[in-house]
Amino acid sequence: MSSPEGTRAAPSTPGAAVPPQETAGTPARRLLGVPRQRHRTRTAPGATARAAAPGTGTLAFVESPVQLLNVLEWAHAASLEATGPETAGPETAGPDAAAPEGTAPDGGGPERPATEVTIVVLSPHDPMTRGQLRRMAELARDEGHTVRWEEARGGPTAPLRTIGGLTPLLRRARRIVIGDPFSRYVQLLLALTGAPDLVVVDDGTATMEFISQLARGERLVRWHRSGGGRGARDLVFAPFSATARRRLTPRPEGGRRTVGVFSSMPVEAPPGVRLARNDFAWTRARFGPPRVMGAADIVGTSLVETGVVDADRYLAAVGTLARTHGATRYFAHRREGTDKLHRLAGATGLEIVRPDLPLELIARRGPVGRLIVSFPSTVVHTLPLALAGTEVRVAVCDIDPEWLTANASPRAQGFLDGVTGTARDVQRLPFGQRMATG
Repeated sequence: MSSPEGTRAAPSTPGAAVPPQETAGTPARRLLGVPRQRHRTRTAPGATARAAAPGTGTLAFVESPVQLLNVLEWAHAASLEATGPETAGPETAGPDAAAPEGTAPDGGGPERPATEVTIVVLSPHDPMTRGQLRRMAELARDEGHTVRWEEARGGPTAPLRTIGGLTPLLRRARRIVIGDPFSRYVQLLLALTGAPDLVVVDDGTATMEFISQLARGERLVRWHRSGGGRGARDLVFAPFSATARRRLTPRPEGGRRTVGVFSSMPVEAPPGVRLARNDFAWTRARFGPPRVMGAADIVGTSLVETGVVDADRYLAAVGTLARTHGATRYFAHRREGTDKLHRLAGATGLEIVRPDLPLELIARRGPVGRLIVSFPSTVVHTLPLALAGTEVRVAVCDIDPEWLTANASPRAQGFLDGVTGTARDVQRLPFGQRMATG
């Protein structure tokens, strides 16, 4: 298996803001060809003051690389809104504007202040996720944000230590930004803050289910969870989940709490919720455009790992897609198992790539295939935005109902169909008996 090239980056500051070195997984590495961004800490004349002082700060909680990427996108959009489009510079003028290949804009236009965010990484156990989070944390620090790395799951006493250390920040924060409203950890933290402004940024397609459940007044449950029962842990966390749902429900007009959603997903916000569209302007401004290759790429999914899709059916479908579209590389999802990937490589001959950054950044940096083929997932919505103005096409392959396992949630097929059917600017690849059987 391979992964994008790079070299180890030296930590910028010691202490909690620096993710620890891993003993497994992808090491933290510099982005080759991408100079460090200057810390944008100087406020331009006449610019709106940033929310950084105690009592007015912005505090973000992330548990995945995609969440951290979308916090950076949100902060970029908030800066442009605060300072006006005239300070954006040519690199953010639109989807077609881009820097020279392999570079990132660095001081080419008027300097604009950043919306400073204290980003708290609630670190998971998975080595691949931790590796990508380290790389994203490096980029966040380069943008001038503060990154606080919490070993939130590092033993039985870790949650108490984490919550105790974060309580002062939670009490001072005026705005809370979260990436996963379904997370029990985040729901617990939301119960400890009285911040009047809450913002939800994308955690992939789960945002679609969150919006639907919020609009219907339902309890927050991940779409792929099967069965209607509630275990002992669900019952213990039920009060915190209920509190989080109330906090994420906007007050009547004129109330003191506001709720916003920053999303690239095809969602319609419930009444009272502010919706801002994420068009990946930060990603396009910092990276690319990519070099486009003749072969196609396939994007992997964790639908097998979550128990939704049968492994044999999935491997057969990937093989058929590779033969049909001339694919040579398979970009593995960070949660895909090693044994499954070895099976896939042996059966299809595809080069397995373990990305060390979210795929939106990997594709924007390049090189990338002329066609990117994916199953229903977040990238069928985000890649067309990140790759706007390039020659790359994105295609999505439907999931045949026969591929679903007996343990798949009754909602699985409808949710996956919705992900595919609402994708914009993508080619639809219908399933068929030949693909289902390989």
